[in-house]
Amino acid sequence: TATSSTSPSSKCGTSSSSSATPAATSSFSSRRRSVSIDSSAASVSGRRVRMRSGTSPTIRAAATAAVNWLRVAELADPNQWVSPTAATTAAAAFISSSQPPDPFPFRQLSFGCPPWTSPRSTPNSNTLISDTTTVLCLDDYHLNDRAGRKKSGLTALNLAEQDFDLMYEQVKALKDGKAVEKPIYNHVTGIFDAAEKIESPAILILEGLHPFADERVREMFDFKIYLDISDDVKFAWKIQRDMAERGHSLESIKASIEARKPDFDAFVDPQKAFADVVIQVLPTQLIPDDNEGKILRVRMIMKEGVDNFEPPYLFDEGSTISWIPCGRKLTCSYPGIKFFYGPDTFFGEEVSVLEMDGQFDKLEELIYVESHLSNTSTKFYGEITQQMLKYQNGPGSNNGTGLFQTLCGLKVRELYERIAETEIVVAA
Repeated sequence: TATSSTSPSSKCGTSSSSSATPAATSSFSSRRRSVSIDSSAASVSGRRVRMRSGTSPTIRAAATAAVNWLRVAELADPNQWVSPTAATTAAAAFISSSQPPDPFPFRQLSFGCPPWTSPRSTPNSNTLISDTTTVLCLDDYHLNDRAGRKKSGLTALNLAEQDFDLMYEQVKALKDGKAVEKPIYNHVTGIFDAAEKIESPAILILEGLHPFADERVREMFDFKIYLDISDDVKFAWKIQRDMAERGHSLESIKASIEARKPDFDAFVDPQKAFADVVIQVLPTQLIPDDNEGKILRVRMIMKEGVDNFEPPYLFDEGSTISWIPCGRKLTCSYPGIKFFYGPDTFFGEEVSVLEMDGQFDKLEELIYVESHLSNTSTKFYGEITQQMLKYQNGPGSNNGTGLFQTLCGLKVRELYERIAETEIVVAA
């Protein structure tokens, strides 16, 4: 659930000339189950999910790690894949299908890819629809419009400005196979447009800042992932964008961040305690006093004892490992690469932690690292490397954000197989 790299406000799936855009697609089993992910808001224009202008490569990397963790084996044509926007927000994917399972349910699971078309033409809808998947933006469940929040004096991050009762009722109805009349919050005008009818899909994804805040909604998830970008990295990214690309002063940038930080800390950040996996994006420790945010240290924090989920590990399960793989089998330019694995506690829960600091020079050499990872849920030797190479021109493909999104995707595929009691056949 998540942070925003620019501000904690979320603008899901919108642009000034937006129309509904295809979302991830798949057919799941008839058992009503749910999966939760952290994803990012997506600017929508025509049939494409686009980055906001001025988005730096590092912000794109973190956003991609959040939203595209589902792009695993045999997903979509990489030439058609378009990254989501920089604002990283939480998401929850619900499996609620009454149709037989698709034997290749993840073959076209991606954002912004053909052959999906939207059955609606609501011009300012935040909802993304494909044949089997619907993505709801939780901004549509604001309690008040922009003028109402001005009167209340509360920000959109405040829990008091969310209509959790309606959110719960409509999510439950969709999971029960019923259609709902969902509100539409217009990010351009700041008011609510006429409600839109949403049919119960095979997969329902919720994205926004508060998916885990309401216990009733939270209890409907089978699996939850939270993207946690550190304040230092967010600050570095915002400085890069706003100073270098927009001409803002350092003082105005600091003021903007500080104005939003109290509400983010109070209402958004605490939700990571409920996640089963937290992907932390942190400053590198390989470069002393680095403040650019170009080299990232990424940690995959995984709760122990989660149903249908077995954490991947490095070398030896349960041990504490620090590994610098650079040398004859892995090319590393400055500042190099360092991995860590070991047990820890997080919000009082027992967890395992995988960490990568640095980035790959030659992505094909990832196979060496992959050979030392276990419990990855791959179908064949080298599948992680294959997937990373397939999207090697995408943001985050050479660092821990891409590696851990791929691991998350493989684990979710395995989770689906266990819930649906079926096996996905993947060609090597």
